[in-house]
Amino acid sequence: MEAYSVGKKNDRLNRLIGILKIRGAVSIRELAQTLEVSEMTIRRDMKLLQQNKVVENVDGVMVYNPAHTLVETDKEYSLALEEERRNAEKAAIGAFAASLVAQDDMIIIDTGTTTVHIARNLPTNLHLSVLCYNINILMELRRKPNIQPLFAGGYYHANAQMFESKEGVEFISGIRVQKAFVSAAGVHCQLGVTCINNYEIETKRAILRSSLEKILVADSSKFGRVCAAYCCDMNDIDTIITNKDLSPEWIDLIRSKGIKLYLV
Repeated sequence: MEAYSVGKKNDRLNRLIGILKIRGAVSIRELAQTLEVSEMTIRRDMKLLQQNKVVENVDGVMVYNPAHTLVETDKEYSLALEEERRNAEKAAIGAFAASLVAQDDMIIIDTGTTTVHIARNLPTNLHLSVLCYNINILMELRRKPNIQPLFAGGYYHANAQMFESKEGVEFISGIRVQKAFVSAAGVHCQLGVTCINNYEIETKRAILRSSLEKILVADSSKFGRVCAAYCCDMNDIDTIITNKDLSPEWIDLIRSKGIKLYLV
């Protein structure tokens, strides 16, 4: 009976993490209804996940932390740990990208699990203006008193944790920035930079039009991959930041296009 109970708890924790990874932010009540357990049970589970920095509680709403480092206590997180295997690369890419930001810069940070590390690593001593439309990135920015966030709102897409609307695109289009940090789900030499969701496209294209320097941040697994939603050509990108596992063929291709490449 005890083993069965522990197994149920582990399954529930993995389901909770899966739901939060997809939707980004979910209330205690909604989680309890989805998993058909009491709110008290969910609160106990969330306390454990908070202790391991898997989630954060923001005004009663549980928000997934994509940058967490999972601690495998009693094998509770074995499945989630496997899903997070590229988190170290994303964290390194984000930290390096943040180091490129200068005093008084105006920047845009795209939605994504890599770009959230940029917001987290922005120096606290720099005065910056940062435009974003992702809830996790906004949460990171609010912790930095010298940063002025600008937020493009609209309809909330839980699976990408981003807000999107025609008005948001117009807001972005009316702003000019020094640097835009762009994420991607796929980078292909012929088919360009792509993402999974069609609703991301107009926002991404708007930030590319509004920026002086277009900086793509993506781990090496994204190169050679093609997704359905086309964003831009590789030639539209000025700088790429990725990890050192990138193949020599891709390194040569990127440099042959005159794109600045950082391997971290």
